[in-house]
This record gives sequence, structure tokens and C-alpha cells, in this order.
Amino acid sequence: MTETATPVLDFDPFDKAHRANPYPYLRRLREQAPIYRNPLGHWLISRHADVTAVFRDKRFGHGTHLLQQNNFRRPVEGRSRPFIMLDPPEHTRLRSLVNKAFTPRMVDRLEPRIQAIVDGLLDIALERDTVDLMDAFAYSVPVMVISELLGVPREDMDSVKELSHVVARGVDPDFQHTPEEMKIRAKAFADFDEYFRGLLAQRREHPREDLLSGLAAVRESGSALSEGELLTTCILLYVAGHETTMDLIGNGTLALTRNPHQLEKFRENPAIAASAVEELLRFDPPTQMTRRTALEDVELDGHLIRQGEQVVLMRGAANRDPAAFHNPDDLDLTREDNKHVAFDGGIHFCLGAPLARLEGRIAFTTLVRRAPHLELAIDEADLRYRDNLVIRGLVDLPIRLKG
Repeated sequence: MTETATPVLDFDPFDKAHRANPYPYLRRLREQAPIYRNPLGHWLISRHADVTAVFRDKRFGHGTHLLQQNNFRRPVEGRSRPFIMLDPPEHTRLRSLVNKAFTPRMVDRLEPRIQAIVDGLLDIALERDTVDLMDAFAYSVPVMVISELLGVPREDMDSVKELSHVVARGVDPDFQHTPEEMKIRAKAFADFDEYFRGLLAQRREHPREDLLSGLAAVRESGSALSEGELLTTCILLYVAGHETTMDLIGNGTLALTRNPHQLEKFRENPAIAASAVEELLRFDPPTQMTRRTALEDVELDGHLIRQGEQVVLMRGAANRDPAAFHNPDDLDLTREDNKHVAFDGGIHFCLGAPLARLEGRIAFTTLVRRAPHLELAIDEADLRYRDNLVIRGLVDLPIRLKG
């Protein structure tokens, strides 16, 4: 049994070339050291089979009782932890309560409204030959949807936009943040708390047909979300509900412009929309990695991972593993049996996956139908990515909508 792996070529995750295309490095990592303990003590897991095995293994979790050993990302002090960062039974209780409000029926009935939002945004965008698709479409679609779902007034969307970006940036490892950035993150959470506390007070006084009212009212076997749990859940749903879907639309649109034969296939057969969304999630996932903690000593393919050590599951590498996907570096919108890990797995499979899939299906189908000759309007070398490590997304995406 070994405790270390052969080191791989050093790299800078914020190097412009790596930001533009991390997949060559991820391939080398997966091939040369698929279970690799980096100098900071984090285990990087990059093969699809190993990633999915960890998702299912109850010996890995988030280890609330092992926080003193966590040097990857610690929760904001004094806050309730979101259910996605908890283990059973706390995770089970909170997710069950949220499920009572965030139902498949609630998601399904959003379809006409999502279609109307998408068409309205494209009506405006198509008045110009070239637009920044991130600002004009990719961001606006999911933020309008999650705002309406939660009951956030449209006039408040801009005021909470920056808070959302700060919180999303905060999911990166703590060692990337300066003390000042950590203070800014804590302040953003506090401002979000204040905002949602006011909205929740309104909903308790005057309930509506929205998710916020449902969360405030939900009960199960005498249990309810505490005030802290409720505020943390609102922030989680709001931020996760649009940041990653924004990047699904942005990354996916860029992939379509780079693969015109696949764009043509989609244009000629919009019925492939469901498989197209799954493939775009696999090909360039919005979140490149996720984390677990070893809850006890675990042997994984001959490597001893000790209790309390952090395991970083490299989604971007696992989604390009040739052992799991035929020709994984090729975009194939009709790919079958697409077992990508963009939505995590096990008990932490993404609660918002049905909503993200619905938004993606409507957004891509409508975009391809109404702007059938999508083209990148700048040189590839000029593409800019946000400097997040966990979340992969573009700063802007100038697209020529009219061929």
C-alpha cells in the first residue's frame, strides 16, 4: 500500500493557456497519477470509475466533526452549513425538507415561463448582429428563472448580482483567498442574510406561490428549517440556481461554435436536445471539481487515504476518461449512455439538476433555431475566463448571431 503517487508536471491553474483549455493537463493527471496527493495534502482523483466509487462510498463525506483537519475550504464562521456540505443524518433531514418545497411539479410548471424568458431575451439580442452572449442571454436566463422561482423581485436582481458572484468565487479553496477576500466573502453572506430575512418576513405575512413561501412553511414530522438553515438554503439555491447554469449555456454555446457539424446536426434535429444538454455538461462542465473528506482510513487502489484528508474529485478529468466514454475529447450531441459526473453523485446528486436540464434544453433549442448560424465574433486567443478554480466560465462571449 502506498501513500503518495508519482508527481506529475507542475502547472499553474490560472495560467491563461490552462484556463483556455485545462483538458490536456487533466488527461496527463489521469494517465500518470490518477490518485495523486499534491503538496498541500489533497488527494486528486481523476478517473471516472474512482470518482463514481467515492460518490457511493459512505466512508467519504463532508466530515463536520473533522473540520479542524480541513485545509481546503472551511465554512463561514457562525453560519449554518448548507445541506450539500453535511453528512447524514443532518443532510438527510435538511434535503428532505427542501425537497418538500422544491418539487418536480414546481419545476415542470416553469417550462412555459422559461420559454417566454428565452424568447424575450433573444428578441432583444437578435436586434444586433453581435452580442455578448454571457450578459445578454447566458446570465439573464437562469437569474430570471431562479429569481421568479424564489420570489426575488426583478428590480432587486442587479443589487444581488455582485453578492452572488462573491459567494460563487468563495467556493474555491481557502488557500486561494487573501484574508481581505475572506472578509469580503463573509460580508456578502451577511448582506444576503439581511436581504432574504426581509423577503421571508414578507412571505410569512403574505405567502405566495413561490419557493420562498414553500421553504418558510415546510414541515415534516415536527421538524422545520431553522432561521439559519433557511437563510443558508435560500442563498445556496439562488447562487447555485444561476451561476452554474449560466456557465452551462456559455460553455455549451462556445462548444457548438467550435463544432459546426454538431451545430448543424442540432439545427436539423432539435429532438436531440436532451442528449445534447447531457453532452455539453460532460464536454465542458461548469464545475470542474468537488470535494469529500475521508471519514475513516480508506484504501483506494493501493493508496491509503487517512481519516480527515481531503479528496478532490476532478469532474473535468472524469468526464473525459476514455474508459467511460468513447472518443471523449469529441463533442457528440447524440452520445448514448452518457454517465457524466457534472451533477455530482450519490446522496449529493444535484437537487437542481432537473431545473438546469430544463433551462438548458429550452435555451439551446431556441438559440439554435432562432440564430442557426452562431459564430464566435472574436479570436479564440481573446477569450477570457473568470479566475475561479472550481467553477469554469467565461467573462464574456461575443457571438455573431446572424450569418
